[in-house]
Amino acid sequence: MESLAAGRRRARAKRFNPKPFAARLDQLIAERNISMRQSGIDSGLDHESIRRMKAGDRPDMTYCILLADYFDINPNEFLQLADWPTLAAFDIKRASAENLPPEAVDVALDIAKIPDPGTRKEVAKAVRVLLKKYFTK
Repeated sequence: MESLAAGRRRARAKRFNPKPFAARLDQLIAERNISMRQSGIDSGLDHESIRRMKAGDRPDMTYCILLADYFDINPNEFLQLADWPTLAAFDIKRASAENLPPEAVDVALDIAKIPDPGTRKEVAKAVRVLLKKYFTK
């Protein structure tokens, strides 16, 4: 397993593509119907931080964590979008696969294969809607 320091060096050496990060940030800002400035300030960043990130600056790991906390998402999502190493501390195991039926594990693994975090979240929400309708019959 790669150390955090080695992961950070590798990330810094890699060319950062800001488009996926900016797209996810746009989506979260639109969902809350707030301005870039307000989302930066409310998340504990300076008032221009979101603009700089959307312009192509790679957010620091701390910025990713603060933004994730503000938007109530797993920080590893922003860390991954910013090409930083993910942190095991944020890998929350909600249920053990050995305690789930095989078909539930298969569905979870299929959803986990969706590369775009926004699409993955929408698919998971759709599955939950279907399950809710099933259980309320």
